[in-house]
Amino acid sequence: MNRPVHWEIPSTNVRKSSEFYTALFGWRASGVSDSYAMLAVDGVVGGGIVRVERMPGPGVDVYFGVDDIPATLERVTGLGGTPVVPKSEIAPGMGFWAAFLDPCGCRIGIWSAT
Repeated sequence: MNRPVHWEIPSTNVRKSSEFYTALFGWRASGVSDSYAMLAVDGVVGGGIVRVERMPGPGVDVYFGVDDIPATLERVTGLGGTPVVPKSEIAPGMGFWAAFLDPCGCRIGIWSAT
């Protein structure tokens, strides 16, 4: 597995960012709210726009699929990284996610169906 499964663009205004990216790239937005919007992109892994209080810096969050989130977070720690979000349910039927910082401070998300 270990392939990209999702990405997120942080935004202080989800609706404004959704309008911008759909107009710029022709992506399709769905479920647009003040806190989140799903983005469909033809032929590649889709993503979303997530509301943040303040921009964390330039960058996009990337999520990689894994078979076992707790085991992956243990490996992260053993390799010098730092788990920053424990295994958490996204929503019923949408799987689970967690996040870690690599040894240099880059935040990476992981996802699993169970």
